[in-house]
Order: sequence, then C-alpha cells, then structure tokens
Amino acid sequence: MTAAPPTGTANRSGFTADRPPHSITKTMPQYLDALAAAHPERVAMQEKRYGIWQPMSWALYRERVRDFAHGLVTLGVTRGDIVAVLGDNRPEWLIAELACQSLGASVVGIYPTSLGSELTHILHTAGARVVVAEDQEQVDKLLRLHAELGADSILEHIVFYDPHGLEQYTDEILLDFTDVEDAGRAWAAENPGWLDEQIAAGHPDDLAVICTTSGTTSKPKLAELSHANLLSMAEHLTSIDPIVAKDRYVSILPFAWIGEQMLAVACGLYCGLTISFPEDATTQKADLREIGPDVMFAPPRIWESMLSEVQVRIDEAGPIKRAIFGWGYDITDRLASKRTSGRRLSGWDRFIGSIADAVATRPVREQLGLTRIKRCYTGGAPLGPDVFQFFHAIGVNLKQIYGQTEICGIAVVHRDDGVSYTSVGEPLPGTELQFGDKQEIMLRSSSVFRGYHLNDAATAETVTPQGWLHTGDAGYLDEAGHLVVVDRLKDVVTAADGTMYSHAFIENKLKFSPYIEESVVFAGTGVTDPEAVDAEHPMCAIVTLDPATVSAWAEHQKLSFTTYTDLASKPEVYELIAEEIARANEDLTATIRIRRFVLLHKQFDPDDDEITRTRKVRRSVIAERYGSIIEALASEVDEVTISAAITYQDGSVVERSIPLRIFDLESYTVPAGRGRRKVWSGRQ
Repeated sequence: MTAAPPTGTANRSGFTADRPPHSITKTMPQYLDALAAAHPERVAMQEKRYGIWQPMSWALYRERVRDFAHGLVTLGVTRGDIVAVLGDNRPEWLIAELACQSLGASVVGIYPTSLGSELTHILHTAGARVVVAEDQEQVDKLLRLHAELGADSILEHIVFYDPHGLEQYTDEILLDFTDVEDAGRAWAAENPGWLDEQIAAGHPDDLAVICTTSGTTSKPKLAELSHANLLSMAEHLTSIDPIVAKDRYVSILPFAWIGEQMLAVACGLYCGLTISFPEDATTQKADLREIGPDVMFAPPRIWESMLSEVQVRIDEAGPIKRAIFGWGYDITDRLASKRTSGRRLSGWDRFIGSIADAVATRPVREQLGLTRIKRCYTGGAPLGPDVFQFFHAIGVNLKQIYGQTEICGIAVVHRDDGVSYTSVGEPLPGTELQFGDKQEIMLRSSSVFRGYHLNDAATAETVTPQGWLHTGDAGYLDEAGHLVVVDRLKDVVTAADGTMYSHAFIENKLKFSPYIEESVVFAGTGVTDPEAVDAEHPMCAIVTLDPATVSAWAEHQKLSFTTYTDLASKPEVYELIAEEIARANEDLTATIRIRRFVLLHKQFDPDDDEITRTRKVRRSVIAERYGSIIEALASEVDEVTISAAITYQDGSVVERSIPLRIFDLESYTVPAGRGRRKVWSGRQ
C-alpha cells in the first residue's frame, strides 16, 4: 500500500495536491482511435432494437464520434466547454461523450429521472449551453425549464437522439442527433485534419467527465475526473481482475453514475470490451440472459432483486424440486465457503459439486443470465452477507468494492481467493490506505479526482495538500487485513451502554430481508442527531415493503389486496415484517434492537427527494416530512394518522387521511417451532 514519490497536479480552478504519478499516456479518444485502427471490424457495442441486436464496429464507432465532434463545432463547442447528456443508456450517449473529449471538451451526466431544481443546478453550475437529450420526455423537461428561466436560461441547443414524438416540435433550439452528424461531415470536408490535431493535443490530465455526487444532505457537487483518473483506475483493476477484448458487458446503470463510467467507459476503452444495450427497462432481464455477460457491476438493489426473483420461483415450485435444490444448494454453499477462503477443493468436493451444480445451481444462473460470468461487483452500499453468500453458493464470483465518485468509484476490492462477506477487500494496486481522526478512511492514488467544479473550498476540505482523499467514512482492518466500512463518520453513534453503532448498519440488517425495500432507523425523537438509546427512547424504524416479494407472499397466503397502501396496512403483513425484524434483532445487542416500527403507506421516491437517484435515503427529508410518525413511534401510541396527497391518472389531486398502525415488538415472540427462513426461500 505504498506509492512512489508524489508529483503535483492541478485542476482548472487552481487546486493543487501532491498525488502518486500515473502511467497513462493517452486520452480516451486516443484509445478509441487505437482500437479502431487495430480491430476495425470487431464489435465495439450493440443495441437491441425491435428485438434484433444492432452491432457497431470500432471503425463505425470512431466514425460516428468524429462526425458528431465536427457537428458540435458547428454549435460553438470548443476546448474547455462542458456539454450535458441527459437520458438512458444508448450508443449516442457514449458517442456524445467521446466526441466532446475529442474536442478537448467534457461531459456532465444527468440522471434521466432528474427534475426542476436539480436540472437547473447541474446545468448552471456546469455552464452547459448544449444538452444531448434522449427522447421526448427529456426534451419536454428541458423546454419547460428553458421557458421558465426565460432570459436566465443558458440553453442554446438541445440535441435529441430518439425522434419519436418530436416530429411536430418546431422550437429553434432543437436539433436531431443525425442532423448534427450530417453537419459535422460537411464541416469536416472543409476542414480536413483539424480534428486529428485536437485529439493529438489531448492530455491524460485533461478533464474528461463530470459526475455528480449523491447529494444526500445537500445539492449534488460536480466532481471533475480526468482521463488519467479513469484509465489508471481501469489499469489497476484489470491488473488483478483481467478483462479481455472478447468479454461482454451489459450496460444497465446510468452513465451519469460513476459505476458505469468506471466499467463501461474506462475499462471498456482500456480493454476493448464489447458493450451491449438492452432494448428498454422491461427487457433488461431477458436481454441479460441472451447476452450472458462476462463482467458485471450492479448496486445491492439489483442483486437483492435477483435473489427475490429466485425466491419467488423456488417457492412456486413443487416439493420435489424444492428438496433437490435445497440438497444441491447446501453442497455448493459449503464448497463456496472453502473456495472464497483460499482452501483447495478435494477430488470428492469437485465431483459432488459438479452434480449439485448441474441439478440445482446452474439452472438458477441460466435464468439470471449469469452463466458466463467470470467476476462481478457490487458497491455503493453494503450488501447483506446472506445475499453475498447466496450468489457464491450458486457459482457467481461476486465481489464487494469500495470507493467514491471522488476516486473513480473503486479503490478497494476483494481478490478471487479472499472474498469475505463482511468486508470490502483490499486496496487496488497503486492505492494507499490510512486512517485519520475517529478512524476515518483516507485514500490516495492516481485516481483521486481533480476537484469539485468551481468549488475550491469543498475540494480543499475533501483532499489534503498531500493528495489524501477524506472519504468521510469510518472503518478498520479486520484480522485478514481487509477493510471493514462501518458507516459515514457523522452517523456513528454511541448507545447508553457504550456500544458503537450506526443507523445504516441497523437499516441494512433490516433490508437483508427480501420483504423490506427500505428502512430508516432512529433513536428517541431525532433522526439526524439521535440521542443515546434507552428505555424512554427506544430504537424505532420506518419501513417500506418490497412490492414484488410481499405481493408474491400475499398471493401464496391467499391474501387479497388492491394497492400498495392496502397491502402495507394488512395485519398479516405486519406480522410478516415483525418476524423479519425480530430475526434481525437477534444479531444486535439489546440496546440497539428495534422495538417499534411502522409500515409506510408508500415507497420512498427520488422525485419526492426522499432518496437520491442512486437510492440513498435523505434522512433530513424523512425527518421533516414524516415528523409526526417519528414522534408517534417515540411515544406510547399505537396508531398515527397522516395526510397524504393522492394524484390520479386524470391529474386530479385529493388529500386523504391515512391511519398507520405502530407495531410494538416488546411483547412479540416468533411463533413456536418456526426456524430461520432459508436464504433462497421466501417462505417462513
């Protein structure tokens, strides 16, 4: 974990820090040129349209990037400018990104679900005069924003790449993506060789992409990442987890998120990875099975969703199939534990394991589209040990990563022979790790970002002059030298008996249940500044259900319901969640066990600012919006009534009073004779 002597680097706004040197000598457009020259006919990416995969070779990819880059010049984009991209993952997203970088400009990605003030904040902070938008939905948002801001709007051009529904739009600032490419070809014919000069002038330390931070407590900051930041991360990751050109990757996460920039873009260009784009959100699972990716990255909610799907299917199977799967799973689970701890398998292990895999776990991998997986990653939030263990038991090499946008998404990862279900692994080669005050995790590598865009003060608070990144997370090294992340430093709390804990730790314990989608835990009457837990201030929780698994459970129980609100109010569902929380409490010390909970009448929604676009809970919003529920939970009442606005399909809004039951676990006991639920089953 020791780096070579540091060298000084600076971002555009003047922040300087000493950082470990990098060995990257090319920019991402230069990598694209090299791939197109070496493998012109090899498939760079493919998109499914109308049920058919449409391939794009490296040569065609490069050609379209060059055409769009020339087209951007006709729109006034020059070196140092920032172009915004708003929409779902499509080849045009990457074409626009590489085109901007070819000019010496950069892109800021915006989540397709972003609205109003969030859009305004990002566009104006970045100074983006040109926005590349996906479709009519995104164009409508931008046009509405442009009209509302009037003279204060900085938008000059909106370039859309899905024209459906936009045929009758006549706004002067609208341009079709293909029209910009056509204009680019015409401009290139009059200026031969100009773009080659711009690409050659690119430097690895130039700004490549801006990714927004999660913004759980304030408006998101704009983190500047250079070509060298991203490509050195790819270099270090692939030195321990090799990726080859024939490997496939299915792009299902927003390019605005650092996770997708990390693997699909940086590793994709560094290794020549083939990127596949599903037709739409409804076909993702089928398309994933059809492609069978070799490498995959997904946040915990994706893996939890996959496990929920398996649970539903197995619970619907007959008793013989369930028995066979249980037998095979027990064997493969035992062998996975040996393998991940670095122990060798005996001949008998391999023989019986191959039989168990054939009859039990391989069919599950095939259904999930994970048959060809060499390795896959999860990050962004902790993944439950049971979920982690399940995927290793069915033969999926899943590994936890740890990192932040400010260090290109990944700095610590498990090694193949050293996977621990409770840690996040060891630092990447070239990454230094140390602990600061209160056990704060601090990292240093060539992947540490350039700084926050136009925010030197925040940058100076985050990166020391010596190049160390303050992560804001508390952690420690376990006996194996693996990093264990406790939680955000500000969220680590001390209970009345001296027990150190974090709300996120308890919340994740609850979310390990397949029936619980989100939970917000607090002690006493405060969420953001909790007091020590005691008898007068019990640990309480606001819980939202996972609709898919709870609905399947309700149907199996022959329990009728209409809406999510109706389902969440059922006494039987309360009993189901009470048992799940009681099981989670068994793994917690007495002072921090959940004593009272309520099932919220709705799911948390990013459009309501209750969670971020990456599904991190905004605790301050929850504390303010559901203050009456929090007060009721902290008192002795057994019910609270809230007022909620219901919006119907015709656009009408009605205020309704909704009574919510408060469940007290103090006198609750798990029904006698009921053992722990198997991780692969939703049945109690």
